[in-house]
Amino acid sequence: MTDLDDPQTDPFDVARLAAAYLAERTGVERHDVALVLGSGWGGAADLLGETVAELPSHEIPGFSAPAVMGHVGTTRSILVRGEDGAPDRHVLVLGSRTHLYEGRGVRRVVHGVRTAAAAGARTIVLTNGCGGLNTAWAPGTPVLIRDHINLTATSPLEGATFIDLTDLYTQRLRDVAHAVDPSLAEGVYVQFPGPHYETPAEVTMAGRMGGDLVGMSTTLEAIAARQAGMEVLGLSLVTNLAAGISPVPLSHQEVIEAGQAAGPRISALLASIVRCLDDVAATTSVD
Repeated sequence: MTDLDDPQTDPFDVARLAAAYLAERTGVERHDVALVLGSGWGGAADLLGETVAELPSHEIPGFSAPAVMGHVGTTRSILVRGEDGAPDRHVLVLGSRTHLYEGRGVRRVVHGVRTAAAAGARTIVLTNGCGGLNTAWAPGTPVLIRDHINLTATSPLEGATFIDLTDLYTQRLRDVAHAVDPSLAEGVYVQFPGPHYETPAEVTMAGRMGGDLVGMSTTLEAIAARQAGMEVLGLSLVTNLAAGISPVPLSHQEVIEAGQAAGPRISALLASIVRCLDDVAATTSVD
């Protein structure tokens, strides 16, 4: 059974089916690292290495075509050649992200992450475009996610499944990112359900709760990745100042334009970080 919407379907079975499909179509038995590309980050895939295969995402079991402008509709397998004696690695690039506000259910939101885990990835990099609360972070600023606040009122975990999120955004991976670019700032990402932008009052609330970044993705994927035993690195691109901080009304076009302007620089940064990630399994147990 492959219908993720059917409560009788095991979503991990669908993920394994999708991983088997990827292995057959790409010829790659195991992927080492997974990469989810949010708004502004799409160019990184071209800088990583040799594209072994590129598939329309909606052809993979459980996947859908992207519903948001700025997200590509393909999934790519990329071979990253090892340097200085390091082994070659395969990176699975997920360009078709499903957002909670699309109404397709939490299972579909995290299906890409679960598929990556079933395909062998032990490390996942989650990226997004977001609003910033810190006025020192101009549009185009990349920020490492140190922690998150999930305001979606839901979880990808089902039943009595208890997962520790203390070190969800792994310190070890953030250290790798800082080694590549010591100037990278860190912040707490707050996910709202969307699709409307946050009100100024909601942004103020997020700040008082300890948030630095606001957006509509990432947290549910990160939780699912931890459940699957993966290490998580999160990177946000500040595409605009958040509502009440920005002097102008918010628009998705502004997000797209900021991502395009910052694209070459942040893509090079992300590609450099991914090349430095090793394939070490997370120590978190999976219940």
